[in-house]
Amino acid sequence: MSKWPILIFAALLAVSCKKAFEPKDALTNTNRYLVIEGAINTGPDSTFITLSRTKKYGPGIQIDRETNAQLIVESDANNTYSLYEVRPGVYSAAPLNLNDAHKYRLHIKTADGKEYLSDYVIVKNSPPIDSVGFSQETDGVHIYVNTHDDASSTKYYRWEYTETWQFQSFFKSYMLGDEPRHVCYATDTSTAILLANSNKLSSDLIYQAPIAFIPGTSEKIEARYTIIVKQYALTADAYDFWLGLQKNTDRLGSIFDAQPSVNQSNFYCVTDPHEFVVGYLSAGRAATKRIFISASQLLSSYQVKYPVGCKLDSAFYYHEPFYTDPKVLGPEAGTIPIEPFYIAPLGPFGAPNFITYSTTTCVDCTIRGKTEPPPYWR
Repeated sequence: MSKWPILIFAALLAVSCKKAFEPKDALTNTNRYLVIEGAINTGPDSTFITLSRTKKYGPGIQIDRETNAQLIVESDANNTYSLYEVRPGVYSAAPLNLNDAHKYRLHIKTADGKEYLSDYVIVKNSPPIDSVGFSQETDGVHIYVNTHDDASSTKYYRWEYTETWQFQSFFKSYMLGDEPRHVCYATDTSTAILLANSNKLSSDLIYQAPIAFIPGTSEKIEARYTIIVKQYALTADAYDFWLGLQKNTDRLGSIFDAQPSVNQSNFYCVTDPHEFVVGYLSAGRAATKRIFISASQLLSSYQVKYPVGCKLDSAFYYHEPFYTDPKVLGPEAGTIPIEPFYIAPLGPFGAPNFITYSTTTCVDCTIRGKTEPPPYWR
């Protein structure tokens, strides 16, 4: 789930239509802005658009998914293409394979009857990603991307990524039968706004643009890790929007920073022209590239640390199935048995005398991941 609507709303709370900075006003702002994420994919990949609204809720910020909306891609040739809600607030269309010579816009009608339109945008296709690489520094693994455009027609770039890694539980249980809970796979998506431009360079070349960082203590590099990077080509206006948003989210938190602002969106509310809308629509084909990194490729000095503290305890065994007191061992206590120990004389029916155990988080990796590897794992 994308987290940047929270950052957007935090920036908006710090801005009050050119009013002087007033923290009290910012904290009581309750506007629910429509946030539109995604781009029209004109090629052989599906299009995904996410709608949400942000609002101040108690001490924090709450994201509400905008459900049951109607979304239509419209071309300047009067062709229309519908998107359908595939999960709350997420709308998708199968590959559209649109004509790059035309312009496109997004038409949104929310469940409350409000209508929103974007400006028509040109198709801006990304050049291929030359490579995704990594460097090993003392603090961890730094991942970067290289790309270029021989036609010098791109200039402005944005990236997103999805990462997946294999990890293990701290303890392996020998008392769970055939149910594997020791080795799992976890996936996460980027939340940072990643941009670069070659506008002032003699060639349209991006060299080692930083994408992600993995600390040398992270379990992401415990066994095997993969990252797939998606690259978008932007127009100058779209780049300015994302750059303004990047500056806002990077600089919030100090009154001595530059006053935040949000660049003009290319969306507007047809029903209420004064309503603020957050988002910027782009259209085109994205480029992707995936790499895998194994622990054997990395510095031996990296010392992976389990994300929570784990300790081994033991308990006397009195009765079935595997625990003595449910307040000490079992689901009620949030613990899992690990290994039985047999010391003569044995317990009833040859049962062990005592067993070791630990907390569920330290024994069951499915708390934080899935045991089934993703289809792209090889």
